[in-house]
Amino acid sequence: MIHELRIYTAHPDKLAPLMARFRDHTLELFEKHGMTNIAYWRNSIGGRSDELWYVLGFEDLAQRGAAWAAFGADPEWQQVREESERDGPLVHHIENRILAPTDFSPLQ
Repeated sequence: MIHELRIYTAHPDKLAPLMARFRDHTLELFEKHGMTNIAYWRNSIGGRSDELWYVLGFEDLAQRGAAWAAFGADPEWQQVREESERDGPLVHHIENRILAPTDFSPLQ
């Protein structure tokens, strides 16, 4: 399994609607398209207060690519995104990283 770390920086006053979109729609749609929801975080001490951090799991890079393509093409996702961004985009910046565990990591 590979893990992808994604960090979303929300536009001002858009973190709550972004988190609602994830809570109410996105996690289920990720699973529908073969993405494994590992964990989701916000900074509680230190860091930025406008970020949502999360990790997804995939079988391999090929499965990751297919899953993201299917998710992006899903009409339900497109409708959810359009409705949630009626008053403007929620996300200002996205970072993503494919993580490789060290040889001493408890999580392999």
